[in-house]
Amino acid sequence: MFKTFANAWRIEDIRKKILFTLFIVLMYRVGNAVPVPYVNVAYLQQYFQSLENTVLGLYNVMSGGAFSSATIFALSIQPYINSSIIIQLLCVAIPYLERLSKDEGEEGRKKIASITRYTTVGIALLQGWAYYVLIRNNGLLTSDGQGVWAAIVIVMTFTAGSALIMWLGEQITEFGIGNGISIILFASIVSRFPSAVITSVSNISNGTLTWWAALLELVGALLMIILIVFVNDAERRIPVQYSKRVVGRKMYGGQSTHLPMKVNMSGVMPVIFAQSIVSLPATIVQLVGATGAFAQYISKTNTWTYVIFYALLIVFFGYFYSTIQFNPIEISNNLRKNGGFIPGYRPGKPTSQFIQKVLNKITLFGSLYLCIIAAVPYIVSIYSNVAQRVGISLGGTSIIIVVGVALETVQALESQMLMRHYKGFLD
Repeated sequence: MFKTFANAWRIEDIRKKILFTLFIVLMYRVGNAVPVPYVNVAYLQQYFQSLENTVLGLYNVMSGGAFSSATIFALSIQPYINSSIIIQLLCVAIPYLERLSKDEGEEGRKKIASITRYTTVGIALLQGWAYYVLIRNNGLLTSDGQGVWAAIVIVMTFTAGSALIMWLGEQITEFGIGNGISIILFASIVSRFPSAVITSVSNISNGTLTWWAALLELVGALLMIILIVFVNDAERRIPVQYSKRVVGRKMYGGQSTHLPMKVNMSGVMPVIFAQSIVSLPATIVQLVGATGAFAQYISKTNTWTYVIFYALLIVFFGYFYSTIQFNPIEISNNLRKNGGFIPGYRPGKPTSQFIQKVLNKITLFGSLYLCIIAAVPYIVSIYSNVAQRVGISLGGTSIIIVVGVALETVQALESQMLMRHYKGFLD
């Protein structure tokens, strides 16, 4: 990976793109340090210390700590991610959106992107208003921030910040390296690493954390990264044979190829969905202020009930997301139209049934892999309080995102160098 960056840096055009990407990331980090007016940031950060295991705690991790500081980028890219997921699901349910995404080519994709942007602004308005209500109801506004004008300023600042992040991500995608939204999310998560390391060192020095426990956690994180890299490139290749056909005076077909099916085609989305739902009980308990034994139990993350429910939701959303992304019937029809077939299976329904069977198997494996990555930190915390003492809020979800974006960026750099016929790349 480092060799790829070094080789890319020698090419002037790619070097400009890398510098542009770094400049946009710097602008994003500066925006994360600018608080909105009328909010008592010190009290807000103290309040968020009790919300670490809730949905709001997940939002805070994804925003790089900006959510708990009420900065102009507090909403981060969550409105855009939610908007993209909603529009992607609606493309399956609404025929008009399905035609735009499949039949109208580049123009259709531009219209889908435009709809996604407007939806992002609408969701940002709703989330900004909800965040303002949360701050107001908990008495976290300053003395001069009680009026309607303060509410308008706070909500519109949150909304404008979310729209600006969306624009910054699009600029990276168009003029920089890699997917802009992914890189911004990467920067948000990585920005918490220094504070996590400082906390670990502090805990070791004051005796609340033993050195061997910290070393064991580091080794576990490295093994987790190796597993993510291995599974990220894993795929099931179904052999496909194309029959020969004569068109005019030329003969086409007759070659053998394969149909690639990634083991983890849904990425980190099942984990994000599952974590959002499994955090709802703790969120409700914190917002309502319940203090009973049952309320305290469902607020804990270091219980087997939480881990089992979390794993089941990951498996469910793994199958749900793969079903939306991959349609065996459509793949089978496309193969038949192009004269292709899977050896040993007749075109049509037998082929689609075989593809569905393979899809179910690799989806199960991919979902179990996500369960291992996401649930291991919680299982460790059941038998020890290392996770709480270290104070690291970066779990398997964050590691999957960071490693996935890093690999995606390296692949983008390799593609850029390959297009420019860089000779040293293959040496």
